[in-house]
Amino acid sequence: MNYNAMLKEEKSVKNHEGAKAYAMTPELELYTAVVTASLSDANYEKHDERVERISQLISKVSPEFVARLAIYTRTQMNLRSVPLLLLVELAKLHNGDNLVARAVERTVLRADEIMELLMCYQWRNPSDDPRKKICRLSRQIQNGLQRAFNHFDEYQFAKYDRDNLEVKLRDALFLVHPKAKDEQQQALFDKIVNRKLEVPYTWETELSALGQQQFESDQQKQEAFRNKWENLIDSGKLGYMAMMRNLRNMLQADVGYPQMMDVVARLSNPEQVAKSKQLPFRYLSAYREIEKVDNVHTTMLMNALEEAVKCAAANIEGFDENTRVLLASDVSGSMRCPISHRSTVENYDIGILLSMLLRNRCKQVVSGIFGDEWKAVNMPNDNILMATRQMQRLVNTVGYSTNGYKVVNWLIDNNMVMDKVMMFTDMQMWNSGGGNQHIEASWKRYKRMAPNAKLYLFDLSGYGQLPLRINDSDVYLIAGWSDRLMCSQLLIGAKMY
Repeated sequence: MNYNAMLKEEKSVKNHEGAKAYAMTPELELYTAVVTASLSDANYEKHDERVERISQLISKVSPEFVARLAIYTRTQMNLRSVPLLLLVELAKLHNGDNLVARAVERTVLRADEIMELLMCYQWRNPSDDPRKKICRLSRQIQNGLQRAFNHFDEYQFAKYDRDNLEVKLRDALFLVHPKAKDEQQQALFDKIVNRKLEVPYTWETELSALGQQQFESDQQKQEAFRNKWENLIDSGKLGYMAMMRNLRNMLQADVGYPQMMDVVARLSNPEQVAKSKQLPFRYLSAYREIEKVDNVHTTMLMNALEEAVKCAAANIEGFDENTRVLLASDVSGSMRCPISHRSTVENYDIGILLSMLLRNRCKQVVSGIFGDEWKAVNMPNDNILMATRQMQRLVNTVGYSTNGYKVVNWLIDNNMVMDKVMMFTDMQMWNSGGGNQHIEASWKRYKRMAPNAKLYLFDLSGYGQLPLRINDSDVYLIAGWSDRLMCSQLLIGAKMY
């Protein structure tokens, strides 16, 4: 891809607040829309509107770009739902070769994503026949899933063989017609058809079975669940994500010290953190779930989560001891929107957390929040999650507008020369005071004072507008929610997008 061409300005537009902004190229708009999409309602855009915008943008870019974007967002950004949507929409438009099939095979990394992809296809291509869930399945989708079926074993299939899915594993097998690579795999496919897969040993199946038992007293029930959690931990078969999601349950079950020490060791192990590929906000969610649980083990689990998120920050480069950095997190009203209907994490949470990840890597740094006003907040930079929680408690002190220009004006007024100015925002910047102040004009003024300064805009919402041109004046765009965004190439200053 020629990223420089993607930065070419198209036209001046208005953002959702009616302020001056700039349009993106279709490729750049598609990228930002995808890497910030949870397919749930956002402040300025409903989930169905986002889906339709993504679909329209796909028709405006090359099929190869869409295929690579699907693979990239799944394998590098660790997103799950939106890469499947890209493949389904691409299959509507591109039938000429095996591009879609190859992309499907490389994007489907878990057995349940076979069913997820088919359910996405059913959603976007509803059947005219009420007796059939899917009519006229795309040949390319089918071919890619045939290959994907060959990548999983009995445990992986059994783990996701669930009756509550609209498209079940058995349905998927009949729809896709995979070809077994040997007799052993054919026997596995026969087990899927006959519903004879061995029940996997997972925390869900073990706790579900325990939950169906009758107990003589609450004390007996408490003891049974404590023993079950201890057995699950001792087995070594409790996955990293499952472990992190159930920290509160473990505390409430009063799991013993030896098992908790095992959990602490696994949570904070750098290799397991890297292998788990968790988005940073998952650690914040776990931290918030346990911080108010009264238990002697709560503190050490909080410390373990701190160590885990530090592992995520450890590979961030581009900040030597002489680099002066300002980190500004947008906490305006439009950032107070959950990233999904199942999550309590909001966009401003992600912005603050990403800024605290960077702050942990900086020696000379000013960090703060902005809405109507900009507020610098001083605190030690050792603990990332604790600092995020402290910043979150201040969000109502700066108002609810998106006056980003005040961040830059503060630097000018205080004669502070920074090397990097980083803003985490939904990009809907305006002037709530009704004057002529605009971040573009403020940045031009600041560049006269600090000619080597660079401005990084972290787009957390993907609405498709830019408050400044990003092909001049040392302004860079970065989009998404992952710590992987902040690799050395981006922070040193390469215009990646």
